[in-house]
Amino acid sequence: MVMKPVVVGMGEVLWDVFPGGRVLGGAPANFAYHANQMGATGIIASSVGNDESGRGILSGLHDMGLDSRFIHIHEKCPTGTVTVSVDSGGKPSYTINEYVAWDSIPFAMDVAALARTTDAVCVGSLAQRSEISCRTIQRFLDATRLECWRVFDINLRQKFYARETIEATLSKTRLLKLNDEEWPILAEMFGVTTVVPGGLKKLMRRFGIEIVALTRGAEGSLICSHSLTHAVQAPPVQVVDTVGAGDSFTAALVMGILRGHPLPLAHEHASRVAAYVCTQRGATPKIPTELVL
Repeated sequence: MVMKPVVVGMGEVLWDVFPGGRVLGGAPANFAYHANQMGATGIIASSVGNDESGRGILSGLHDMGLDSRFIHIHEKCPTGTVTVSVDSGGKPSYTINEYVAWDSIPFAMDVAALARTTDAVCVGSLAQRSEISCRTIQRFLDATRLECWRVFDINLRQKFYARETIEATLSKTRLLKLNDEEWPILAEMFGVTTVVPGGLKKLMRRFGIEIVALTRGAEGSLICSHSLTHAVQAPPVQVVDTVGAGDSFTAALVMGILRGHPLPLAHEHASRVAAYVCTQRGATPKIPTELVL
Protein backbone atom coordinates (compact mmCIF):
# COMPACT_ATOMS: atom_id res chain seq x y z
CA MET A 1 0.00 0.00 0.00
CA VAL A 2 1.38 3.39 -1.05
CA MET A 3 1.32 5.86 1.84
CA LYS A 4 -0.11 9.29 1.16
CA PRO A 5 2.31 12.15 1.77
CA VAL A 6 1.53 14.23 4.84
CA VAL A 7 1.11 17.84 3.70
CA VAL A 8 0.49 20.57 6.27
CA GLY A 9 -0.79 24.11 5.87
CA MET A 10 0.18 26.03 9.00
CA GLY A 11 -1.17 29.47 9.83
CA GLU A 12 -4.46 31.24 9.29
CA VAL A 13 -7.79 29.52 8.84
CA LEU A 14 -10.72 31.92 8.62
CA TRP A 15 -13.87 33.02 6.90
CA ASP A 16 -13.47 35.06 3.71
CA VAL A 17 -16.55 37.31 3.82
CA PHE A 18 -17.74 38.24 0.32
CA PRO A 19 -20.68 40.54 -0.50
CA GLY A 20 -22.73 37.41 -1.21
CA GLY A 21 -21.75 35.39 1.86
CA ARG A 22 -18.81 33.77 3.61
CA VAL A 23 -16.40 31.11 2.34
CA LEU A 24 -13.89 29.11 4.35
CA GLY A 25 -10.38 30.31 3.57
CA GLY A 26 -6.91 31.32 4.66
CA ALA A 27 -3.91 30.60 2.42
CA PRO A 28 -2.46 27.67 4.42
CA ALA A 29 -5.92 26.11 4.72
CA ASN A 30 -6.52 26.51 0.98
CA PHE A 31 -3.14 24.92 0.29
CA ALA A 32 -3.90 21.91 2.51
CA TYR A 33 -7.33 21.48 0.91
CA HIS A 34 -5.96 21.43 -2.63
CA ALA A 35 -3.08 19.08 -1.67
CA ASN A 36 -5.67 16.78 -0.10
CA GLN A 37 -7.67 16.78 -3.34
CA MET A 38 -4.54 15.76 -5.22
CA GLY A 39 -3.82 12.71 -3.10
CA ALA A 40 -2.10 13.94 0.06
CA THR A 41 -3.23 13.68 3.65
CA GLY A 42 -3.95 17.40 3.94
CA ILE A 43 -3.73 18.80 7.45
CA ILE A 44 -4.35 22.31 8.78
CA ALA A 45 -2.53 23.47 11.92
CA SER A 46 -4.19 26.62 13.21
CA SER A 47 -6.55 28.04 15.83
CA VAL A 48 -10.20 29.07 15.86
CA GLY A 49 -12.36 30.68 18.49
CA ASN A 50 -14.84 28.89 20.73
CA ASP A 51 -17.70 30.50 18.81
CA GLU A 52 -20.20 29.83 16.06
CA SER A 53 -17.71 30.82 13.38
CA GLY A 54 -15.10 28.43 14.76
CA ARG A 55 -17.56 25.56 14.95
CA GLY A 56 -18.59 26.37 11.39
CA ILE A 57 -14.99 26.11 10.24
CA LEU A 58 -14.48 22.73 11.95
CA SER A 59 -17.69 21.43 10.42
CA GLY A 60 -16.72 22.78 7.01
CA LEU A 61 -13.29 21.16 7.15
CA HIS A 62 -14.90 17.84 8.04
CA ASP A 63 -17.22 18.13 5.05
CA MET A 64 -14.18 18.89 2.86
CA GLY A 65 -12.42 15.73 4.05
CA LEU A 66 -9.68 17.54 5.96
CA ASP A 67 -8.05 16.55 9.23
CA SER A 68 -8.82 19.19 11.85
CA ARG A 69 -7.18 17.51 14.88
CA PHE A 70 -4.42 20.12 14.91
CA ILE A 71 -6.72 23.13 15.10
CA HIS A 72 -6.62 24.63 18.58
CA ILE A 73 -9.81 26.01 20.16
CA HIS A 74 -9.08 29.43 21.66
CA GLU A 75 -11.31 30.36 24.60
CA LYS A 76 -10.79 34.13 24.41
CA CYS A 77 -10.01 35.23 20.86
CA PRO A 78 -12.65 35.12 18.10
CA THR A 79 -12.35 33.13 14.90
CA GLY A 80 -10.61 35.08 12.15
CA THR A 81 -12.50 36.83 9.38
CA VAL A 82 -11.39 38.71 6.28
CA THR A 83 -13.66 40.98 4.25
CA VAL A 84 -13.01 40.40 0.54
CA SER A 85 -13.93 42.71 -2.31
CA VAL A 86 -13.29 41.71 -5.92
CA ASP A 87 -12.78 44.19 -8.77
CA SER A 88 -14.09 43.86 -12.32
CA GLY A 89 -11.01 41.85 -13.32
CA GLY A 90 -11.52 39.30 -10.56
CA LYS A 91 -8.65 40.62 -8.44
CA PRO A 92 -9.36 40.54 -4.70
CA SER A 93 -8.55 43.04 -1.97
CA TYR A 94 -8.72 42.22 1.72
CA THR A 95 -9.59 43.80 5.06
CA ILE A 96 -7.92 41.57 7.65
CA ASN A 97 -9.15 41.64 11.23
CA GLU A 98 -6.59 41.54 14.03
CA TYR A 99 -6.36 39.89 17.48
CA VAL A 100 -8.05 36.69 16.34
CA ALA A 101 -7.55 33.03 17.22
CA TRP A 102 -4.96 32.22 14.55
CA ASP A 103 -2.71 34.89 16.06
CA SER A 104 -2.28 32.52 19.04
CA ILE A 105 -1.43 29.09 17.59
CA PRO A 106 0.26 27.05 20.36
CA PHE A 107 3.20 24.68 19.80
CA ALA A 108 1.57 21.72 21.56
CA MET A 109 3.02 18.22 21.84
CA ASP A 110 0.83 16.86 19.08
CA VAL A 111 1.95 19.67 16.76
CA ALA A 112 5.60 18.88 17.53
CA ALA A 113 4.96 15.22 16.70
CA LEU A 114 3.24 16.21 13.46
CA ALA A 115 6.30 18.19 12.38
CA ARG A 116 8.43 15.04 12.55
CA THR A 117 6.13 13.14 10.16
CA THR A 118 5.45 15.94 7.68
CA ASP A 119 6.52 15.54 4.04
CA ALA A 120 5.72 19.14 3.08
CA VAL A 121 4.60 22.18 5.05
CA CYS A 122 3.47 25.53 3.70
CA VAL A 123 3.65 28.70 5.80
CA GLY A 124 3.26 32.40 5.03
CA SER A 125 4.07 35.75 6.56
CA LEU A 126 0.56 36.76 7.64
CA ALA A 127 0.17 34.29 10.52
CA GLN A 128 3.61 35.34 11.75
CA ARG A 129 2.42 38.90 12.48
CA SER A 130 1.98 37.87 16.15
CA GLU A 131 4.75 36.69 18.46
CA ILE A 132 2.92 33.54 19.57
CA SER A 133 2.07 32.15 16.13
CA CYS A 134 5.42 33.27 14.69
CA ARG A 135 7.26 31.35 17.40
CA THR A 136 5.12 28.27 16.79
CA ILE A 137 5.68 28.35 13.03
CA GLN A 138 9.43 28.76 13.40
CA ARG A 139 9.60 25.90 15.92
CA PHE A 140 7.55 23.71 13.58
CA LEU A 141 9.93 24.38 10.68
CA ASP A 142 12.90 23.60 12.92
CA ALA A 143 11.32 20.29 14.00
CA THR A 144 10.76 18.93 10.47
CA ARG A 145 13.00 16.31 8.92
CA LEU A 146 15.76 17.43 6.56
CA GLU A 147 13.92 15.97 3.55
CA CYS A 148 10.65 17.77 4.33
CA TRP A 149 9.70 20.37 1.74
CA ARG A 150 9.48 23.61 3.72
CA VAL A 151 7.44 25.96 1.53
CA PHE A 152 7.21 29.71 2.10
CA ASP A 153 4.24 31.12 0.21
CA ILE A 154 5.11 34.60 1.31
CA ASN A 155 1.66 36.26 0.95
CA LEU A 156 2.60 39.82 1.89
CA ARG A 157 -0.55 41.48 3.17
CA GLN A 158 -0.80 45.20 3.99
CA LYS A 159 1.31 46.04 7.06
CA PHE A 160 1.38 42.47 8.39
CA TYR A 161 4.98 41.48 7.76
CA ALA A 162 8.46 42.29 9.04
CA ARG A 163 11.88 41.87 7.47
CA GLU A 164 13.30 39.87 10.39
CA THR A 165 10.47 37.33 10.20
CA ILE A 166 10.81 36.99 6.43
CA GLU A 167 14.57 36.57 6.74
CA ALA A 168 14.22 33.89 9.44
CA THR A 169 11.69 31.98 7.35
CA LEU A 170 13.67 32.25 4.11
CA SER A 171 16.67 30.72 5.87
CA LYS A 172 14.58 27.56 6.48
CA THR A 173 12.85 27.49 3.09
CA ARG A 174 13.34 24.91 0.35
CA LEU A 175 10.64 26.29 -1.98
CA LEU A 176 9.69 29.96 -2.12
CA LYS A 177 6.46 31.01 -3.85
CA LEU A 178 5.66 34.68 -4.51
CA ASN A 179 3.76 36.80 -7.01
CA ASP A 180 4.69 39.72 -9.24
CA GLU A 181 3.50 42.30 -6.69
CA GLU A 182 5.51 40.74 -3.86
CA TRP A 183 8.72 40.26 -5.84
CA PRO A 184 9.70 43.99 -6.07
CA ILE A 185 9.13 44.35 -2.31
CA LEU A 186 11.29 41.35 -1.54
CA ALA A 187 13.96 42.40 -4.05
CA GLU A 188 14.23 45.86 -2.47
CA MET A 189 14.25 44.36 1.03
CA PHE A 190 17.29 42.23 0.26
CA GLY A 191 19.05 44.42 -2.30
CA VAL A 192 18.70 42.27 -5.41
CA THR A 193 17.65 43.22 -8.92
CA THR A 194 14.04 42.63 -9.96
CA VAL A 195 15.29 41.32 -13.31
CA VAL A 196 14.44 37.64 -13.60
CA PRO A 197 15.79 35.08 -13.37
CA GLY A 198 18.98 36.79 -12.16
CA GLY A 199 17.51 38.42 -9.07
CA LEU A 200 15.63 35.28 -8.08
CA LYS A 201 18.76 33.14 -8.32
CA LYS A 202 20.76 35.62 -6.26
CA LEU A 203 18.11 35.41 -3.54
CA MET A 204 18.23 31.60 -3.76
CA ARG A 205 21.98 31.54 -3.24
CA ARG A 206 21.79 33.95 -0.32
CA PHE A 207 19.29 31.82 1.63
CA GLY A 208 20.02 28.32 0.32
CA ILE A 209 16.61 28.05 -1.37
CA GLU A 210 16.26 25.20 -3.86
CA ILE A 211 13.28 26.37 -5.95
CA VAL A 212 11.53 29.73 -6.47
CA ALA A 213 8.13 29.98 -8.15
CA LEU A 214 7.05 33.43 -9.35
CA THR A 215 3.42 33.79 -10.46
CA ARG A 216 2.59 36.68 -12.78
CA GLY A 217 -1.19 36.61 -13.22
CA ALA A 218 -2.25 36.64 -16.86
CA GLU A 219 1.44 36.66 -17.85
CA GLY A 220 1.92 33.14 -16.51
CA SER A 221 4.61 31.93 -14.14
CA LEU A 222 8.32 31.28 -13.85
CA ILE A 223 10.14 28.62 -11.87
CA CYS A 224 13.84 28.65 -11.06
CA SER A 225 16.05 25.97 -9.60
CA HIS A 226 19.83 26.25 -9.52
CA SER A 227 20.02 24.32 -12.80
CA LEU A 228 16.79 25.27 -14.57
CA THR A 229 14.57 28.20 -15.48
CA HIS A 230 11.12 27.31 -16.82
CA ALA A 231 8.35 29.68 -17.92
CA VAL A 232 4.70 28.85 -18.57
CA GLN A 233 2.06 31.04 -20.17
CA ALA A 234 -1.23 31.27 -18.30
CA PRO A 235 -4.00 29.27 -20.02
CA PRO A 236 -6.71 31.61 -21.38
CA VAL A 237 -9.78 31.37 -19.12
CA GLN A 238 -12.83 33.39 -18.18
CA VAL A 239 -11.88 34.70 -14.73
CA VAL A 240 -14.55 34.72 -12.03
CA ASP A 241 -12.13 35.58 -9.25
CA THR A 242 -8.49 34.81 -8.45
CA VAL A 243 -9.00 34.06 -4.73
CA GLY A 244 -7.08 30.89 -3.87
CA ALA A 245 -5.51 30.47 -7.31
CA GLY A 246 -2.00 30.96 -5.94
CA ASP A 247 -2.66 28.48 -3.13
CA SER A 248 -3.84 25.84 -5.59
CA PHE A 249 -0.76 26.52 -7.75
CA THR A 250 1.52 25.94 -4.76
CA ALA A 251 -0.30 22.77 -3.73
CA ALA A 252 -0.16 21.28 -7.23
CA LEU A 253 3.52 22.16 -7.60
CA VAL A 254 4.41 20.61 -4.25
CA MET A 255 2.45 17.45 -5.01
CA GLY A 256 4.25 17.11 -8.34
CA ILE A 257 7.61 17.44 -6.58
CA LEU A 258 6.63 14.91 -3.90
CA ARG A 259 5.64 12.44 -6.62
CA GLY A 260 9.02 12.86 -8.30
CA HIS A 261 7.74 14.50 -11.48
CA PRO A 262 10.19 16.59 -13.52
CA LEU A 263 9.95 20.22 -12.44
CA PRO A 264 8.64 21.50 -15.83
CA LEU A 265 5.82 18.92 -15.74
CA ALA A 266 4.91 19.83 -12.16
CA HIS A 267 4.98 23.53 -13.12
CA GLU A 268 2.72 23.10 -16.14
CA HIS A 269 0.24 21.11 -14.09
CA ALA A 270 0.22 23.76 -11.34
CA SER A 271 -0.53 26.42 -13.95
CA ARG A 272 -3.53 24.47 -15.28
CA VAL A 273 -4.92 23.90 -11.79
CA ALA A 274 -4.60 27.59 -10.87
CA ALA A 275 -6.27 28.62 -14.13
CA TYR A 276 -9.23 26.36 -13.34
CA VAL A 277 -9.59 27.82 -9.83
CA CYS A 278 -9.79 31.29 -11.42
CA THR A 279 -12.92 30.16 -13.28
CA GLN A 280 -14.69 29.29 -10.02
CA ARG A 281 -16.10 31.36 -7.15
CA GLY A 282 -13.98 31.21 -3.99
CA ALA A 283 -10.71 29.60 -3.03
CA THR A 284 -11.65 25.95 -2.61
CA PRO A 285 -13.60 24.56 -5.57
CA LYS A 286 -13.52 20.84 -6.27
CA ILE A 287 -10.76 20.09 -8.79
CA PRO A 288 -11.93 17.95 -11.75
CA THR A 289 -10.51 14.44 -11.90
CA GLU A 290 -8.72 15.18 -15.18
CA LEU A 291 -6.69 17.89 -13.42
CA VAL A 292 -5.38 15.56 -10.71
CA LEU A 293 -1.93 14.54 -11.93
